[in-house]
Amino acid sequence: MSGVTTHVLDIGHGVPARGVTVALYRLQKGEWKAIATAATNADGRIDSPFLTVEPPPGEYQLVFHIGEYYAKQEVKTFLSTVPVRFVLSSSQEHYHVPLLVSPWGYQTYRGS
Repeated sequence: MSGVTTHVLDIGHGVPARGVTVALYRLQKGEWKAIATAATNADGRIDSPFLTVEPPPGEYQLVFHIGEYYAKQEVKTFLSTVPVRFVLSSSQEHYHVPLLVSPWGYQTYRGS
């Protein structure tokens, strides 16, 4: 299966981050073009992969709206959005980009 998926875990509270808005962009001719936007479900995942058709290789960006997520919980946060830029080198591969987040920091990696 090709495409881009994500999973957001709130490590400050030890739970999946439900309701985080995530937007996917692709760099085209020096500008970021919006491709899709979705919100995480109760498991902290997007219900369907972004780019269910074979995505063209190139530079992409997921933007996680973490400030809105914590504001709904009335939690002060240092972060407003978390942009994660990455390169898709093959349209045949699946790209999973998890985000571990707290009000004060984050970590990401290429998952499986």
